Amino acid sequence: MVERDFILGDVPGVLWSPVSGAERAPLVLMGHGGGTHKKHPAMSGRARLLVDGCGFHVAVLDAPGHGDRPRTAHDEAEIAELFRARAAGEPEGPIVVRYNDHLARLAVPEYRTLLDALQELPEIEGPAGYWGINMGTAIGIPFVAAEPRITAAVFGQHWPDALAEKAKQITVPIEFDLQWDDEHISREEGLALFDAFASKEKSLHVNSGGHKELPRFEADSAVRFFARHLGEAA
Repeated sequence: MVERDFILGDVPGVLWSPVSGAERAPLVLMGHGGGTHKKHPAMSGRARLLVDGCGFHVAVLDAPGHGDRPRTAHDEAEIAELFRARAAGEPEGPIVVRYNDHLARLAVPEYRTLLDALQELPEIEGPAGYWGINMGTAIGIPFVAAEPRITAAVFGQHWPDALAEKAKQITVPIEFDLQWDDEHISREEGLALFDAFASKEKSLHVNSGGHKELPRFEADSAVRFFARHLGEAA
C-alpha cells in the first residue's frame, strides 16, 4: 500500500493506493471519529483492507479542528463543555450532536472538493463510496445526501437528531452499525437513524457491547459491502 499526503487548499489529507495492480480503480472516501485524525489506526487499518482486498483507492481528510488542523475558539469551547459534562456524569449527546453538526457544515464542501480533485487522477475511475462511523457518520450523511457520485456508504453509531432529515434523502445502498449496549446512544436513537434512510437496500448490523466495542469483523463486512457495490478494480 502506498501512502501519499496532500493538502487540499489548506486542508491536510492522505490517499492510500495499491503499490501495483489495475490501471484504474474505484475510490472510497472515509471520515474519522471525533477526537482522532486522518491517520488514526482505524483509518489506516480500514484503508489496508480496502486496498489489499479490493484494489481500491482510499482517502481521508482531517476534520475541522482535528489532526493537523488548528482548533478555533469555538472548537475549544465545545470540547471544554464536553469534558465538563462527562466529568459531571451528564449526557454527552446534546453537545456532540451540536458540535458535530457544526463540523459537518464545514467538512461537507471540503469532501466534495476532494472528490472533484481525486476523480481527475488517471488511476481513479468508476463509482465512489463513503465509510464513516461516529463523527464520520455526522459528516458522511449530509455529504452523501448532497453528492450523487457516492453510490454506497457505511455509517453507524450516531444520534438521529441532526441527521434524520438528511438520511431521508439517501437512497443508495447502506450498511449501518449499531452497538446494542451503547452507553451514549440509546437503541431507540440508533434504530431511528437507521429507519430514516430511504435506501431500498439497507443492512443493520447490531452487536452487543458498548460504544467503543464495535467488533473488528464489521470492518471485513464493510469491505465485502464495497466490493459488491463498487465492483472490482478495472
